[in-house]
Amino acid sequence: MSKTISLNTGRKIGAGEPCYIIAEIGINHNGSIDIAKKLIDEAVIAKADAVKFQKRTPEICVPKDQWEIMRDTPWGRMSYINYKRKTEFGAIEYAAIDQYCKEMGIDWFVSTWDVEAVDFMEQFDTPMYKLASASLTDFPLIEKILQTGRPLMLSTGMSTTQEIEDAMALVHNFNPDYPLMVAHSTSAYPCKPEELNLKMIPVLAAKYPTAPIGYSGHETGLATTVAASAIGATFVERHFTLDRAMWGSDHAASVEPQGLQRLVRDIRDVETAMGDGIKRVYESEIGPMKRLRVNINAPSVEK
Repeated sequence: MSKTISLNTGRKIGAGEPCYIIAEIGINHNGSIDIAKKLIDEAVIAKADAVKFQKRTPEICVPKDQWEIMRDTPWGRMSYINYKRKTEFGAIEYAAIDQYCKEMGIDWFVSTWDVEAVDFMEQFDTPMYKLASASLTDFPLIEKILQTGRPLMLSTGMSTTQEIEDAMALVHNFNPDYPLMVAHSTSAYPCKPEELNLKMIPVLAAKYPTAPIGYSGHETGLATTVAASAIGATFVERHFTLDRAMWGSDHAASVEPQGLQRLVRDIRDVETAMGDGIKRVYESEIGPMKRLRVNINAPSVEK
């Protein structure tokens, strides 16, 4: 299998392709379809390639001993399990998101956190599934996703080298040619620069040459994500919000709309600036060369 994966939306991820930029909405919609649509709008304005959500079955993903813990929420004081239910979108909301993203011309997909969530999502023809770092050791969930045949993006935060190898072996044993992507990540929110360890991106690329390697970042700045794309990340993902001061657990480690616009712009500028590695004298250099050099023997100019 080549290092390029074709999605059912016509886009490609991998070597030689523009970096695939994902605006991770996650649960930053706070249970509101109106906020979700505003976030999609802003991602489109920024020219991101995709938006991503998260899908959980609260009764499975929330430990039983935490169900009745009370907490203050925008909907008043309620049990933790009811709060998690309020922030989950169902079939009606995701049908609206599916239609809206198609109208706006942007890809969308989700991180699924349990087997039932995969069954739920199969009613939508999304281009891939994301496996969150916390789920890298959840082999039944990985196997469930593999059975769909959709491309899988594995995130490697909070994981040892052995755990990554075990997950990769599971996918390889299922199908050596399975369309698989791997995201380097550090699961701290927000993550300190000294813990980003971006040099893992080329390390993973060398170790898994048939899988496009990317980066899922949780830092507060933009420069390090741009750097990730410059050193080989074929896709990048950043949490995205309308306002970092909004209520909710993920907003503080997220990028606001203007930040997402700058991130996409800077990544595209870096891609353009990388060139092809062939030394040439550009027409724009001829004027300065004539002014600054003595005994000019002008070379031929590449247009």
